[in-house]
Amino acid sequence: MIPDDVVERVADAADIVQIIGEHVKLKRVGRTWRGPCPFHQGTHPNFSVTPGGGYRCWSCGEKGSVFTFVQKRLGMDFVDAVKYVGQKAGIDVQEVSRKREGPDAREPLWEANAAAAEYFRRMLWEGESGLAAREYLAQREVNQEQADRFMLGFAPREIGLMRAHLQTLGFDDERQLLAGLLVKRDETEEPRPRFRGRLMFPILDAQGRVVAFGGRLIGSGEPKYLNSGESPTFIKGRTLYGLSWAKNAIRRSDRAILVEGYFDCVRLMMAGVDDVVAPLGTALAEPQAELLRRYTRNVYLLYDSDTAGLKATFRAGDELLRLGMSVQVVTLPEGEDPDSFVRAHGKEKLEEHLAQAIDVFERKIQLLDRGGWFGDLRRKRQALDRLLPTLRAVTDPITRDLYIARTAEAAGVSRDLLEREIGHGPEPVRGGGGPPDAPPEYYEESAPEVPRRAVRRDPRRTPGVRTEWELVRVMLQQPTYVETVAERVGPQEFRDPALRAIYARMAAAATERSTEQLAAGLDDDATAVLEQLLEQGGGDEDVERTVKDCLAALQLERLQDALREIDRQLPLATGAEQDALMVRKQQLTDEWRSLGGRGWKSFGRPRP
Repeated sequence: MIPDDVVERVADAADIVQIIGEHVKLKRVGRTWRGPCPFHQGTHPNFSVTPGGGYRCWSCGEKGSVFTFVQKRLGMDFVDAVKYVGQKAGIDVQEVSRKREGPDAREPLWEANAAAAEYFRRMLWEGESGLAAREYLAQREVNQEQADRFMLGFAPREIGLMRAHLQTLGFDDERQLLAGLLVKRDETEEPRPRFRGRLMFPILDAQGRVVAFGGRLIGSGEPKYLNSGESPTFIKGRTLYGLSWAKNAIRRSDRAILVEGYFDCVRLMMAGVDDVVAPLGTALAEPQAELLRRYTRNVYLLYDSDTAGLKATFRAGDELLRLGMSVQVVTLPEGEDPDSFVRAHGKEKLEEHLAQAIDVFERKIQLLDRGGWFGDLRRKRQALDRLLPTLRAVTDPITRDLYIARTAEAAGVSRDLLEREIGHGPEPVRGGGGPPDAPPEYYEESAPEVPRRAVRRDPRRTPGVRTEWELVRVMLQQPTYVETVAERVGPQEFRDPALRAIYARMAAAATERSTEQLAAGLDDDATAVLEQLLEQGGGDEDVERTVKDCLAALQLERLQDALREIDRQLPLATGAEQDALMVRKQQLTDEWRSLGGRGWKSFGRPRP
């Protein structure tokens, strides 16, 4: 029995257009290739081949995958067909017996999503409901032929239209719910469409099957972009937008260009840059990086040049370096993003910038150097804290040695000290290009003087963040304490980004907010944390004591942070600087003990 991953790996690697093109004269029409059907000896171009997908004859009805074509055209059984396709794709298939029996259990959901994609496409171009979306595409300089190439559509605001249409095609509510097209909060609620009033981007897997959707809101409201929820066909962290169209181009060019958004990906492909994918609006996950590595070891990060884009760049860079990949950063002129730049300047100018890309680690050092981070003792220590996660992430030994040498040169520290720091430091946080809770300004060339240290993400695993969790939970249950707490604790003192965002909205409110008002404007992570806090509920017998204890614990954490910061600076300090640091450390330790701390484990002058 053939394991699913073996069959899918061969299918992913196969260039179906090239393989079928050896037997059928094909011509590109939009995003597909057309020619005469080889099965009924047709003379008209009714035979359609989709790159990264399958084939279909619109006259005789023959359809299937690349394996089906080889079986029927060359008279092979499935085993030989997989071996044949694997050989064409450069994959040696050793022991293959037979494909699994019976249809894939996900097939009904793929069918429902495909039907929904066609429905959305018609809604975009037919009738008044899609007018605003058509005008939006016209503003973005996307015509109908280009939109059809990427299967763009529109989800109308009317609640029952899509549901009723899909029901007429045989897709009942249960299947629409399982595919994520409909949602409902509880069993008594009537199903509603997940997407309303949105420009729709069908998300395809590597085999070209519609597995999910991304929707861009037309008009005002939040969130601007919304993805399908995870389902049996779709796991966001294992899917890359555009891969089914880009995979063969990535293999040919031996590079992948990673952009942030749907429109960035679409724009580059429209301009003829076909080796481009996007991570669905999220930080690049490890499975997504592994998916890219199937096709190339060379990745160019073409994110926006704003602070959020740079932060995402370095997070993605560390994830890719863990897999031994070569990572380059492409920098566009200030104020430009990939979509606007390519629209204005075209493919040739973009290729010039790609040719000038620099290594991701060099780019990080460049920004830190320009921001003056290596100029004094305190900021130099913080700069090293931002470089160490990448040094720990990189797995290629030569690249790691080069990075250590470059860091020693930039920071003016010894290789021995760096190697000790790397060896004894904490494990790098997944997806982190620096401290995961560092403010966006960290990536600006004029960074804040004292950035915050790295913490773990899970509030219930880290004592300090657990305190923040408890404090916010109590304030949600007892809003009368918000003003008291806000006078003593600012949002910037919260380590956890989601809790920080929730607390900031609570502290800024002149009056008590409803849950809906509080959630408005929060990102997906913060909204999920808010739901968990509300689900946890109350149960406090002495709310005032809980608040008091939380505030005391946060003060101890602030002192602990300051003491740790001094410990990090001491190895880099001169004699006079060490004396000043030790005086300050004594003062902080005394305050720590007065609040109930047990002393400071590393108190003492470092040995020369």
